[in-house]
Amino acid sequence: MGHREDLLEGAKRCLLAKGFARTTVRDIVKESGTNLASIGYHYGSKDALLAEAYLALVGELSEAFDGEEGDADAAPGSVERFEQVWSNIIGTMRVPGSMWHLSIEIVAMGDQLPAVRDHLARQQRDAERALVALFMGVPEEEVSDETLDTLGRFYTTLMTGLIAQWNFDPERAPDAQALTEGLRQVIESATRK
Repeated sequence: MGHREDLLEGAKRCLLAKGFARTTVRDIVKESGTNLASIGYHYGSKDALLAEAYLALVGELSEAFDGEEGDADAAPGSVERFEQVWSNIIGTMRVPGSMWHLSIEIVAMGDQLPAVRDHLARQQRDAERALVALFMGVPEEEVSDETLDTLGRFYTTLMTGLIAQWNFDPERAPDAQALTEGLRQVIESATRK
């Protein structure tokens, strides 16, 4: 690995151990075995590196959203698919030391970490596209901007709420079955004549 990759790996370990606000450039340099100048050269700033490290952690975790081979076999866009995918996502929140606490930190401290927040906000649309593609069973490039502005934001809002619940009160946080039953009740109420 080169310095760029070493920095990214070191920053990921620092984020998991210390979070955004407590990670220093010296922590990253020590953890990565690189030097201070490498951060600026390869990433521009510590905040840009931390944002990239967070995105890499999410990317690694998102592979679990699909579940095991053939796990998401329910019809794309169906209530059953909704439950399967949320079950897989929630499974990543149940893991001890889950990195989702970092999401709460950036929401709560975003004004103190504006460069990180802004970098992540620019990536939000890609995350929405990936979620829609997963739930709807379509390639990401087929997800329209109109769909992102509605369904993508809907899924992102659910995701943010689940992350908050699982970090704040995991004993009462909904599982996929409860979330799906809530959706069924909303659909039933909305379609009642």
